[in-house]
Amino acid sequence: MQAIEGEMAQPGFWEDRAIAQGKVRELETAKGRLGEYTRLTAAMDEIEVLFQLADEEDDEETRAEAEAALAKLDEDFERARVQFLLSGPYDNSDCFLSLNAGAGGTDSQDWTEMLLRMYTRFCERAGFAVRLVDESPGEEAGLKSATLEVKGRNTFGLLRGETGVHRLVRISPFDSAARRHTSFASVTATPIVPEDDLVISEDDLKIDSFRAGGPGGQHMQKNETAIRITHLPTGIVVGCQNERSQLQNKLTAMRMLRAKLRALMEQEQARKLDELRGELADIEWGHQIRSYVLQPYQLVKDHRTEVEVGNVQAVLDGELWPFIWAWLETAEQARF
Repeated sequence: MQAIEGEMAQPGFWEDRAIAQGKVRELETAKGRLGEYTRLTAAMDEIEVLFQLADEEDDEETRAEAEAALAKLDEDFERARVQFLLSGPYDNSDCFLSLNAGAGGTDSQDWTEMLLRMYTRFCERAGFAVRLVDESPGEEAGLKSATLEVKGRNTFGLLRGETGVHRLVRISPFDSAARRHTSFASVTATPIVPEDDLVISEDDLKIDSFRAGGPGGQHMQKNETAIRITHLPTGIVVGCQNERSQLQNKLTAMRMLRAKLRALMEQEQARKLDELRGELADIEWGHQIRSYVLQPYQLVKDHRTEVEVGNVQAVLDGELWPFIWAWLETAEQARF
């Protein structure tokens, strides 16, 4: 930290804003890790005192309190250990989480809405600020697509492993014959990058405005406040309709576009590295990373880490930490 603070004190530090902002993020991450270490060691000292009191007074209630606190501290230590695995250039950034229905018709759109609820619950439990910035309802039920903005410490680093195809197997509530259906939806996490990190030419943009549409009736707006932006060189399309004004929707959509372009650049760099290594990057749409099976048995399995959880409802309620921890460890091992 002292080295970074020394760099920040030098004249001309802010001349290259992209590099300077990267250093600021690096310093914030280091301070956060030091603060977490200090908090955990202080908690450990307090628990040690509780155990000493329990032994001296032979107090079972105090001992039970100390054991419960120790169990909670074990979880906190595990999360802190995983946080140290976050070493990517944007791991400490906020992020957008985009969900898109895939093969499976209405079932997949319903599955997309279920995933939206799952990630919203996870973010709320983790203490992240989360809000819905765009959604496209399905014709009969569910969502064709949705985008969440997630803010908090290391949100991109923690959620980037969720990028990929998620598969659901269940008895379809939309099938009168009660047959088992398989549905797919894709999840994409992209880091929210500073405006100076990526300059986008206005000539490369096609901007359309339209009326924000929800379920209809009072949810329909009379003014064309919703924004859709197409980046002509790449064909990337982003939209936002949940802000209060057209300007706010445009600003949010531009942040989404900048995040997607940065992610695309990172993918291209990774692909080139894989080619140099003689490897093929597996970024195909049909590559499922996780399966959620409700019928004929109940199991959630991550196909990259082999982690399995039998309590499907807990996972759908946002308990994703076992998968996130395992993926981060696997990703870290793959670097060496």
